[in-house]
Amino acid sequence: MTSKIEVVRPGIFATVQDLGRPGLAAIGVGRSGAADRGSLRLANRLVGNPEGNAALEAVLGGLVLRFSAPATVAVTGATCSITAGGRAAGPDSPVFLRAGEDLVLGTASRGLRCYVAVRGGIDVPPVLGARATDTLGELGPPVLSAGMTLPVGHRVLAHPGVDLAPRPSLPGEPVLRVSPGPRLDWFTAGALSTLVGSPFVATSDVDRVGVRLEGPLLSRARDGELPPEATVPGALQIPPSGQPILFLADHPVTGGYPVIAVVDEADLDLAAQLRPGQRVRFTLEW
Repeated sequence: MTSKIEVVRPGIFATVQDLGRPGLAAIGVGRSGAADRGSLRLANRLVGNPEGNAALEAVLGGLVLRFSAPATVAVTGATCSITAGGRAAGPDSPVFLRAGEDLVLGTASRGLRCYVAVRGGIDVPPVLGARATDTLGELGPPVLSAGMTLPVGHRVLAHPGVDLAPRPSLPGEPVLRVSPGPRLDWFTAGALSTLVGSPFVATSDVDRVGVRLEGPLLSRARDGELPPEATVPGALQIPPSGQPILFLADHPVTGGYPVIAVVDEADLDLAAQLRPGQRVRFTLEW
């Protein structure tokens, strides 16, 4: 019999995510997948899963899950309290639950997105080769809701034989590396220096598509808009307001605003953990 997970409480917003659908942008399908890919990979490794198994991504924690059978889980990403069957548990480590017990995530105190992997993976039907919920493209499994049940799969590797994966704390003011974007000529000579020389603040306008930032204006040298052109995760698009929009996992595959810079792929996990009101800085990599 397939074991099930009941979503007792989904928190603010929770989805099923894996590593997404790479290579389909030419047909209008974005990669999607976990916003913080490193945290998803680690959660899977801690329970002895292949890194690409589907897991759960929960914004600001608040998730409560009930397991129909004994299970091994791991919680990574944003910092939150964890209880398993009423027992205190730690992040970044395997956690064991008995049949009928609840896993409870408290509200995240640092970072934005928590990840919960269960040994065997979340076995919802794949769509275009992935089990990721793409909120912009409306592909994949639905957003989690109370009373929903999720099947647990059987795709596993050997247990890792570790009790804890030490990780540094998420920085209070992350510094993201950027490279000059393809439309740098659309901006005034000092715009890129302004981007890397001043802090920006994440606004409340944040979701899986991206995060809108507030800071000094990034002035354009040209008016008008571009014809739609390809975009990538980490692109910093600048609309007429002069305030950046940082694209995340569910970004559109094309856009019409000029891109002044692109965040390094290795720093996108940090970008995905930006909370509203948090400051962020950029540093230039040529």
